[in-house]
Amino acid sequence: MEALFALAIGVLTGSGVWLLLRPRTFQVIVGLALLSYAVNLFIFGMGRLVVGRAPIVAPGMVADAAQMADPVPQALVLTAIVIGFATTALLLVVLLAARGLTGTDHVDGRESG
Repeated sequence: MEALFALAIGVLTGSGVWLLLRPRTFQVIVGLALLSYAVNLFIFGMGRLVVGRAPIVAPGMVADAAQMADPVPQALVLTAIVIGFATTALLLVVLLAARGLTGTDHVDGRESG
């Protein structure tokens, strides 16, 4: 499972970097989104990849950190998803405004021959 998880992070990171280097602004925005997904998966993976552990302590149980899921990476990823969505929406609005003003969607603002 860890190898598949690492492969997914690597593919998302590689695809994001490749799209960041493209000349069109929409491709750059999608590349940033893919990189943010890769970082989210990385943060989520740092909280240990386990299945079937309780996220909270049940009443009457002794709190053992080895038997509990870590909620901090989950909270960080959830916050990052919300912030990433808002940032992507803002970048798309800026993209549309820039395209309306310049007439092109190239990153440098001019068509390359």
